Amino acid sequence: MRNLKLLKSLRNSELQGPGSPQCFSIRADTGSLLIASQFSITEFDPLTAQVVREASLTADGFLSEDGSGGVVGLQDLAELQSACLATAEGDVVLFNLNTGQLECVGSVDSGLTSMSWSPDEELVILTTGQETFIMMTKDFEPITEVGIHQDDFGEGKFITVGWGKKETQFHGSEGKQAARRKVQEAQPAVAWDDRRPRVTWRGDGQLFAISAICPQTGGRKVRVWNREGVLQATSEPVNGLEQALCWKPSGSLIASSQRHPNKHSVVFMEKNGLLHGDFTLPFSKDQAKVKELLWNPDSTVLAVWLEELSCGDDGHVNTYLQLWAVGNYHWYLKQSLDFGRDPQKAPVCICWDPERPLQLHVVTSSWNSITYSWGWTTERSPGLDVTDNASVAVIDGDKVLVTTFRQCVVPPPMCSFELQLKSPINQVTFLCRPEGTNQIAAFTANGQISVFSQVSEEQADKTSDGFRVVSQPLVLQKTYRLTPAQEQPLALRQLLWLQDELFLAVGAGLLPTSSTILMLHPIQDADDTLAVRSEMEVDGVVVGVAHSFQTGTVALELEDGQIKKLLWDCPELSVEDWRDSSGCSVSFPVPCIQTALCSISGTEYLLGLTDRSHLYAGDTELASGVCSFAICDNFLLLTTHSHTCRCLQLSGLTVKGGTETNDQSERRIYYQNNTAA
Repeated sequence: MRNLKLLKSLRNSELQGPGSPQCFSIRADTGSLLIASQFSITEFDPLTAQVVREASLTADGFLSEDGSGGVVGLQDLAELQSACLATAEGDVVLFNLNTGQLECVGSVDSGLTSMSWSPDEELVILTTGQETFIMMTKDFEPITEVGIHQDDFGEGKFITVGWGKKETQFHGSEGKQAARRKVQEAQPAVAWDDRRPRVTWRGDGQLFAISAICPQTGGRKVRVWNREGVLQATSEPVNGLEQALCWKPSGSLIASSQRHPNKHSVVFMEKNGLLHGDFTLPFSKDQAKVKELLWNPDSTVLAVWLEELSCGDDGHVNTYLQLWAVGNYHWYLKQSLDFGRDPQKAPVCICWDPERPLQLHVVTSSWNSITYSWGWTTERSPGLDVTDNASVAVIDGDKVLVTTFRQCVVPPPMCSFELQLKSPINQVTFLCRPEGTNQIAAFTANGQISVFSQVSEEQADKTSDGFRVVSQPLVLQKTYRLTPAQEQPLALRQLLWLQDELFLAVGAGLLPTSSTILMLHPIQDADDTLAVRSEMEVDGVVVGVAHSFQTGTVALELEDGQIKKLLWDCPELSVEDWRDSSGCSVSFPVPCIQTALCSISGTEYLLGLTDRSHLYAGDTELASGVCSFAICDNFLLLTTHSHTCRCLQLSGLTVKGGTETNDQSERRIYYQNNTAA
């Protein structure tokens, strides 16, 4: 029942290069971007907004000076301190990241259509213009060259023992007609398919898959090969199979996309070539095309990069990026990024960060780079009193699934009721006001905030005699639009609903190392429009915002672990350092992905949980092995990796600092009677 919350975004427009970006890769050791165009290769540091080094691909003849050439693959090789790129003309080039020199390590006369390195960077697959693939070592020693199109199924061919005739065998719920069903002929690929092979590796590097156009049928077919270049399996005929292909790093499934007669879906394939599950995209079958599918490194999020097929009045198409996650066999659309129709803002390269599972890098056609960093969060009401339904809101595309745990406990994706909107939702928040905590605000991808609240008992639908509505659904009260409109997707983050008509949000600062705190309030003459009532620049990137229902305190967490207190109920916004009872500034030792305010022994603390399962109260570590935590009234609830839930009374706790270590998850949490909690 988790949502993805945008923690921070970093946008750079200082980089300007010749041509347009075609491929890019991330340096795992430095975090810099390697971007290749039809003219050059550039290493760019997004943190400093500086070009580290650059080399021309046309000066040495690797690409044509008229810009007609292209780069089909780019990979950072940490062990070699180099980047390897492959050109459509057939050259394999090493770009030395220390000296900036280019070296041609091989050439294929028929040209290259793609390049893919194994996860351990020991092997590389090059697909050629002659419909073959070449497997080479990291030292570029050829191992084998094999034709992509094979008549044999592969070593994993299914074996029939020959017991009985097909007509007499059991066919389950399909009945005997399944035996007489004719095999459907494969249809050619769609017209917009680029007809280039796609190569993807399993996370352990033992298998790789190639999707290519079959010369006989004209449709796409997926083949699975082992590390020695031996064919293992061939996919069953799948009509409408599209070009996107990505193997889940955990190894279980291969993702692709398929166009059905009545829908457009993402489909999953096992390593034996058989289909195994799918989910439907929120587009009609002829509305959009899937350009690429990208699994994040820990296999929890699938990014779907789409582009509309029909042009608008301006002749341009819309581009989308969607983030999907699965739970209880249900696929949830968690984030939707709409890049609009401006071709200069459209992404041309997208990839996940190799070290940070929820960090995504985007490069646009105008050489702008955008880095998005998300974190998992559970959006819930505080449950302070009996009027609070203890609700949890789950984002699923253009719906919010609301479960009122005070009335019912149902497993997701089931819920108490759904809130339907007209646009995909990116953020949800509950009202931070006593006796109003059941109200929900949803921030959608089109830049609007929709407010839902409960109706009065007089307005509620009456039921039959003897029955009553236990879980009262919410109804739409008002929809606000923001002014000025957002120029980029996810321009605002960390939305907080402070009062009935007052919202807090975090936006980008004037510098990459700063943020802007915005207070949004309806315009006097247009109560359906939210405008900035006040704003303030914060020296640091805000990655977390926490609010206390009891005291009204708002705490800010910065990227480097600093904790600030936001004075929001004053005529002018201001921030001050978070201080302990002795007046010393307090910071988290490391950044935290979940924060909450609470009072321990009369002192207000900001609790924080790191991605390494360490729980802190300010600069003091309280526990390790913690999966999640929540503050409910006067209690601290912890769930641990040992599958336990601990309930601690805040009024009986004290926080004691120290440098000693302890393997117990209750460390440095004590009751007043000196008994470990």
